[in-house]
Amino acid sequence: MLKRTCLLVFLCCFFLQQSSSAPLHTIPPAQPQSRAVRDWPHSPAGMSTTGRGAGSGGFQRVKRGWVWNQFFVLEEYMGSDPQYVGKLHTDLDKGDSAVKYTLSGEGAGTIFTIDQTTGDIHALRSLDREEKPYYTLRAQAVDIDTNRPLEPESEFVIKVQDINDNEPKFLEGPYTASVPEMSPVGTYVTKVTASDADDPTYGNSARVVYSILHGQPYFSVDPKTGVIRTALPNMDREVKELYQVLIQAKDMGGQLGGLAGTTTINITLSDVNDNPPRFAKSIFHFRVSESNNVGTVVGTIKAHDLDIGKNAEIDYNIIPGDGGAMFDITTNEHNQEGIIVLRQPVDYETKKAYTFKVEASNAHLDPRFHSYGPFKDMATVKITIMDEDEPPVFTKPSYMMDVYEDTPLGIIIGAVTAQDLDAGSSPVRYSIDWKSDLDSFFEIDPVKGTISTNELLDRESIAQHNITVVATKVKNPVQTSRVAVTVHVLDINEFPPEFAIPYETFVCEGAKLGQVIQVISAKDQDLPMSGQKFSFRSPQEGMKNKNFTIKDFGNNTAGVVTLRSSFQRRYQEIYRLPVVIEDGGYPPQSSTGTLTIRVCGCDSKGSLLTCSAEAIFLPVGLSTGALIAILLCIVILLVIVVLYVGVRRQKKKETLMTSKEDIRDNVIHYDDEGGGEEDTHAFDLGTLRNPKAIKENLFRRDVKPEAGSTSRPPITSQDSTDIQSFISHRLQEHDSDTSAPPYDSLATYAYEGEGSVVESLSSIESLNGETEEDFDYLNEWGPRFKTLAGIFGERSESHTDITSLTAAPTTNTIEDRH
Repeated sequence: MLKRTCLLVFLCCFFLQQSSSAPLHTIPPAQPQSRAVRDWPHSPAGMSTTGRGAGSGGFQRVKRGWVWNQFFVLEEYMGSDPQYVGKLHTDLDKGDSAVKYTLSGEGAGTIFTIDQTTGDIHALRSLDREEKPYYTLRAQAVDIDTNRPLEPESEFVIKVQDINDNEPKFLEGPYTASVPEMSPVGTYVTKVTASDADDPTYGNSARVVYSILHGQPYFSVDPKTGVIRTALPNMDREVKELYQVLIQAKDMGGQLGGLAGTTTINITLSDVNDNPPRFAKSIFHFRVSESNNVGTVVGTIKAHDLDIGKNAEIDYNIIPGDGGAMFDITTNEHNQEGIIVLRQPVDYETKKAYTFKVEASNAHLDPRFHSYGPFKDMATVKITIMDEDEPPVFTKPSYMMDVYEDTPLGIIIGAVTAQDLDAGSSPVRYSIDWKSDLDSFFEIDPVKGTISTNELLDRESIAQHNITVVATKVKNPVQTSRVAVTVHVLDINEFPPEFAIPYETFVCEGAKLGQVIQVISAKDQDLPMSGQKFSFRSPQEGMKNKNFTIKDFGNNTAGVVTLRSSFQRRYQEIYRLPVVIEDGGYPPQSSTGTLTIRVCGCDSKGSLLTCSAEAIFLPVGLSTGALIAILLCIVILLVIVVLYVGVRRQKKKETLMTSKEDIRDNVIHYDDEGGGEEDTHAFDLGTLRNPKAIKENLFRRDVKPEAGSTSRPPITSQDSTDIQSFISHRLQEHDSDTSAPPYDSLATYAYEGEGSVVESLSSIESLNGETEEDFDYLNEWGPRFKTLAGIFGERSESHTDITSLTAAPTTNTIEDRH
């Protein structure tokens, strides 16, 4: 039972699938039919897809046919009847009007209509492809009696076939473009594009070709791309700046019958710096007054440049030369004019005209056009100076004068000078502004301009006077000028200069000739302390110093300069050099100072080592211990010598004391042997023989005379009987003689006695008092007399013993022993 039910359901479904309408044919106009056939089995009931004359016996297989073609309709149809589009037809339509055709979709019933019986489709109105290029519709065949679909609904497209009814259009026109002038051929300018609304896929309706209708031969256009380029070289903006080019775009590939559209392109040549500046004339004349201030505008000049913008910017410069430094020039940024201004004051009396050259050049150069020549030009400027009546001019901006206090009245202390530089050269008169000199300390000569004192000046009261002198033109008293005069009251020079400090000057033993061993300066108690002028020199009087001299450096200092070399301490240890110092005050003051110069030992670099005289005997390079040992040895030797001398003196005293019993008969013998009777060079014996023959200024021949010492006049005796008195005077004279020789001497007087009682003629008793002599002058005689100086120095300290000799009764003989 179940199997039968399932089989029955299967058969029902199969028959239902086979029950469909016959195939629908679409027959477009003037188009051959094509058929696509699908075979489907008929229902077992023998029903036909047409619904008519169903068979009663078995299953019959029915063919299904479908004809599909795309419909086309021409746009812009202008006929009076509706435009035939195409025809729908199905195989089930046997021509008996049993099938009805229906149409639905875009434009069904309004734009498109279908004949329900024949299936013919018509367009009711003209169509525009640019508005809508195609329409999608659905068609179906139904039974005319039952309206039952004979076939499923089918969709098809009616496409509006394009015709060339739209011209190309430039949607962005008109165009503007620019290109630099002097550009080479083929330089890109701009690009134009035209749009065609026609179908670009159908025919040549939308194929556009570009061409130039107006603008040749300056520019060209690419026919396919619409790119505009230059066609002529060296187009000059200064000749023609604006070009209007007419471009045409034509469809149909530019063929005859195609539609065309045009547009305008305004092309401007942009400026480049291809033109130099040029002056309109070569000479410019201006005038300026000598009274004008610095910065005054004298005039303007302009160089013309055919370029525009920054390419026309010009720089002006004055060429160095005659008068160029007196003026300056700047550029006016708005009109590119050169403005000449006064840089320095001008004077008609100094120079009446100036001539110089001005150069104009471009500020921004284009290297592409350097070959065109120099982008600059030159012009000559002549400026005439106009004369003005000016006040007198002083030769100095201010004056300074010095005058000493207590200067007598009427003394001229200085002068001022003013001149009238104008062409008329008026005389000038001088006066002192009374406001600046209320006490009338000064007066001025109105013609000469000399200033003199009118009152006594006191520096302690007023040290500086500030007065104003007025110069007035005689021809035009209104023109006056003033100048400041400063008068300094100076202090009178009262104090002489002196050494700035006490100098300890030394000279090295190895000093060279011309070496400066000391730099000295001076000071002065007078005012001012700063600004004083000192000069240094050696004294003019006396013998010229052969060892040192003074060299004035001219800056208030001087140097002590050696005049020889090789100074030695053992010959002379100290030198004294007088220096004359003079100041520059009023009245001048001077003083003489003495420099003490010591001879010292120095190293190879000139540094001081020692100034001691004993140091020359010390060995060089010894250690400290060795030096101490040497010094101890020297001390021991000195002690031994002192002891020896003391013992020696003690023995001499004892010998003298033992001879007190008979003084006349004792003769003291010395170890030193005298010259004897043959020694006639020590003294002139003729003096004793003839006292009247004594000569003045007779020096002893055995003693070096002392410099500057004067001879003592000898005491003469006219009475030959007074021999004792004569000899006493002689003894006293010899005892007080500082130039006596260091050895014993014998003076013999050839006078005979008359049996008088002989008394002692010892020099000890011949003087009323004991005199102490000073032998320090031996130190000044040089190193050769240092031993004698030491001996006599010891004798002066220990009171030298003097022995007495007895005189014979018949011959008066005196032996003076030292």
